[in-house]
Amino acid sequence: MILTIALLLGSAIVIYLSCEYFVNSIEWVGRRLGVAQSAVGTVLAAFGTALPETVVTFVAVVFGRDAAHKDIGVGAALGGPLALSTIAYAVVGLMFILNRKKLGNVLLSAADGARLSRDQAWFMGIFVLKITLGLFAFAIKPWLGLVFLMAYGVYIWGEIRKEDSADIEVHDLDPLKFRPNDPQPALGWAALQTLVALVVIFLSSQLFVAQLEAMAPWLGISPHLVALLLSPIATELPEILNAVIWVRQGKQTLALSNISGAMMIQATIPTALVLIFTPWLLDTALIWAGMVTMVSIAGLYILLRKQMLTGGRLAMFGGLYLIFAVGLALIGIR
Repeated sequence: MILTIALLLGSAIVIYLSCEYFVNSIEWVGRRLGVAQSAVGTVLAAFGTALPETVVTFVAVVFGRDAAHKDIGVGAALGGPLALSTIAYAVVGLMFILNRKKLGNVLLSAADGARLSRDQAWFMGIFVLKITLGLFAFAIKPWLGLVFLMAYGVYIWGEIRKEDSADIEVHDLDPLKFRPNDPQPALGWAALQTLVALVVIFLSSQLFVAQLEAMAPWLGISPHLVALLLSPIATELPEILNAVIWVRQGKQTLALSNISGAMMIQATIPTALVLIFTPWLLDTALIWAGMVTMVSIAGLYILLRKQMLTGGRLAMFGGLYLIFAVGLALIGIR
């Protein structure tokens, strides 16, 4: 038990330190590729940080030995967006409040808020389809996985095309950690640091999840509950810790873009996997997870459209995760 807890804490620390290297290098990669700052968060950073959760789903549904293992993948496909739309967004709000003296009172500019609201609209449309498909059984359902893959491709294309937007705020970049004395590091060095950081993040995240799964029997928690309630928190740690780092640097737009982009990945790629490799029929607990996620995104969308989003209101979205946990207890998941 002591070793498990030590490994749990140690892996979390390694993930945080790796995220420091990741956020430092991914901005340089974006600068060298001429990618818009918003696309750095929604596409480049999100693709890397969503890797752990996507791999959990892939391994579980493709190589799972039995129904219990596939349940972990199905739960992860819904648990990831849930954790991001509640805990990750709340962390941005809390960090903004804690750094208010340095950052001022404006969480997002009007232009950034409009871009983020469009991301939420994209996510809502895809997520509603995802949940709806989980309520019915029909023969061609596996083929619809291709629709979700194409939807993500269209989303990426739209994000990359924003690179010429005139209202993108450009931040001064910290020196690349692999080349601290080089004021203009080459793309190869930035890409190398990004790759090394991602490998360490991936391995540490897997270790973190393994320790949670080892603790579950001691706590009397089922694999299904681990997949829905605990594993997503672990696998979404990169996004959460990136948010901490970026908000502390005054780059809350990047933090929110990273979360938003990761949610789009979680709504499409893992969904395609579970549609192809499982029946994708939702039980009560999974439907409850989908409902809480939709409430969170709908609330965020309304606040963004009305330009009423503040650090305090964003932090309150974390309460929805507690509501979700209470709901699971009332459902009596086994």
